[in-house]
Amino acid sequence: MNNIIRLFLPKDRVFYDIFENIVANLKEMGSGLKKALHEDDPTKRTELLKVLEDGEHKNDEYTHQIFIELGKNFITPFDREDIHHLATSLDDIADYIYASSKKILNYKVEKNDAYMKELAEINQKSIKALANAVTKLRNMKNISQIKQECVIINSLENDADEVLDNAIINLFSNKDMQAIDIIKLKDVYEDLEVISDKCEDASNVIESIIIKYA
Repeated sequence: MNNIIRLFLPKDRVFYDIFENIVANLKEMGSGLKKALHEDDPTKRTELLKVLEDGEHKNDEYTHQIFIELGKNFITPFDREDIHHLATSLDDIADYIYASSKKILNYKVEKNDAYMKELAEINQKSIKALANAVTKLRNMKNISQIKQECVIINSLENDADEVLDNAIINLFSNKDMQAIDIIKLKDVYEDLEVISDKCEDASNVIESIIIKYA
């Protein structure tokens, strides 16, 4: 029945629906990561981090749907290359959320420190702004609002850079920490910061789209 209904849907709507599913999934992943990095109970924290793998797999499926629709449809809401770039940049966000969670588990990083918490909070805000921007692409009537969301994402990426700098300075000034632990935490911090970079990359694609088609 769903396949029959899809035959009668405007082709533009199919792409928008999938993109909105993607950002809804990313919001869940961002919230899940933040919740995990604010959870003090080790067992609950591990469970929350493991769930993020499901979100990453779901995002892969949505991205694959985008590529299938690109192959099937000649009519697209905007340039095919831009659709591809937006899909891959959004998928990168899911990949790095999962990569961060996996490293925390594999490296046995047992405590959530202030830098991890702050980066998770920034990333959640960035993903929320990105989801708002993607949702508004459907009708292109709120260009100024889309631009404002992109400005927010850029500002948050700068905040994440600053947190990362402070985290690394703190790591290398800690004379009591073992070298291996410094390496592990630095790697985790950097992956958490990359999430904000990937949000900015997706934001740049959106800005390119609205310049072309607004």
